Amino acid sequence: QVQLVESGGGLVQPGGSLRLSCVGSGFKFDNFSMSWVRQAPGKAQERISTIDKTARATFYHPSVKGRFTISRDNAKNTLYLQLTSLKSEDTGMYYCIKNGRTWQTYDAWGQGTQVTVSS
Repeated sequence: QVQLVESGGGLVQPGGSLRLSCVGSGFKFDNFSMSWVRQAPGKAQERISTIDKTARATFYHPSVKGRFTISRDNAKNTLYLQLTSLKSEDTGMYYCIKNGRTWQTYDAWGQGTQVTVSS
């Protein structure tokens, strides 16, 4: 079955950086676009970033554009999200997503990794 396992979250001070990773298994990783979705307390879920299967096309939510970078290593079945210049409003649970037929459809979710930005 499809499995997505995230890692790399933690507590970081404002202005700091983190690198999230997500290892996929149970499906042909390089056949699917992948996304990161953030769920912050009391806020609606946000699709933060998406990368297509060949890594030629990407999407960033306006709130993270210029600060976050999505990438993937298809040989390692791994998706990454580099977070820099972190702000308190970046706090939330970050989920790795296997996209469906469109970038707005979600076929599978990981268990999430918590990012907390606080001094």
